[in-house]
Amino acid sequence: MTSKFFQRTDLGRDAAPLLPPPACGGEGRGGGESPRRRSTALVSAHPARPPTLALPTTASGGRGQVGAAPLRSIDALIAQGLVAPARSDALRQVAARYAVSLTPAMAALIDPADPADPIARQFVPDAAELATLPQELADPIGDAAHSPVEGVVHRYPDRALLKLVHACPVYCRFCFRREMVGPGGDALTGEKFDAALAYLAAHPAIWEVIMTGGDPLILSGRRIREVARRLAAIPHIKVARWHTRVPMVQPERVTADYARALRAPGKASYVAIHANHPREFTAQACAALARLADAGHVLISQSVLLRGVNADVATLAALMRAFVENRVKPYYLHHPDLAPGTGHFRLSLEEGQALVKRLRGHLSGLCQPTYILDIPGGAGKAPVGPAFLSGCENPGAGAMVEDRFGVGHAYPPA
Repeated sequence: MTSKFFQRTDLGRDAAPLLPPPACGGEGRGGGESPRRRSTALVSAHPARPPTLALPTTASGGRGQVGAAPLRSIDALIAQGLVAPARSDALRQVAARYAVSLTPAMAALIDPADPADPIARQFVPDAAELATLPQELADPIGDAAHSPVEGVVHRYPDRALLKLVHACPVYCRFCFRREMVGPGGDALTGEKFDAALAYLAAHPAIWEVIMTGGDPLILSGRRIREVARRLAAIPHIKVARWHTRVPMVQPERVTADYARALRAPGKASYVAIHANHPREFTAQACAALARLADAGHVLISQSVLLRGVNADVATLAALMRAFVENRVKPYYLHHPDLAPGTGHFRLSLEEGQALVKRLRGHLSGLCQPTYILDIPGGAGKAPVGPAFLSGCENPGAGAMVEDRFGVGHAYPPA
């Protein structure tokens, strides 16, 4: 009999495992089987012992050419066989509204013959993006309401965002800032940059600064060093954190010298790595992560729970394990934001909680992210993970604690 906690949940594309690659984590360890070769993944349990997961593995190799230009138009996607010409009219409408860019590293991982390919779903435009729902917002997490000066978002007392650039090497089709980012967007330079740094320096409660955008790691090493140097000169800032997708989608940018440039002298340095599917962990991406870790950065993850990409327990489990195996601590699993034209990615909070609950107890504690929701309108983040405890509402009463098999256990009052 299959455990009810490991029955398949068709919230998105069922995970199809790739063949195991050589171990990731260093340069010179590429090769392996093509990421297109797959077998069927099963999530099952034996009634006499704890359930186990059959997980999809990470990918190795690919057909992208390092250093080649990103694909930034529908014509370029058609030329590479990633979009059927018959879809071009609708997709040109999407591209006119939202930016398009796909790096060769990601294009290499797409199986054009698979209409449900999870990498394509993240980066290749879809006509569904033309449908904007009434509840969707141009600024779904309310950045503008908390921006005292251009380039700074100060929502929480002890930390602030520093939005250095409005462009990215890839444009995610579910991006919550899709109305604000794109090629040609202004970088934060000159007097605007000075004003942003002056604001950070004038507010001693700011303990952490988070570099974001866009993707700040598209900036040159010289510019990155300048940002790090200026932050280092502000005594009350103790933590510098960079949010990026570059190590996964354009790993050749992350050289050892670039990884060192990200360090702000005298500050704790964190890099938040955005990845959503285990196939993104190519040998090249793993090597870029290793260079960051070896340069002294603490690596943490951020992922988005996406229907059709990772909304099944096997894919989520493989993704979190891939992070940990590459010295990246799982941090946030975001519920999709209410960005325009992204309804086809969203699932319900109840579905998300069920998936996250099935990870607990069956994967190492190192692999457990916090399931998080950015409250629409700018009220901030709230953890929305599943509950394992009940009965505490009544003072002096005992509680019921649910174990990983769904069995309740009484816990006495204090």
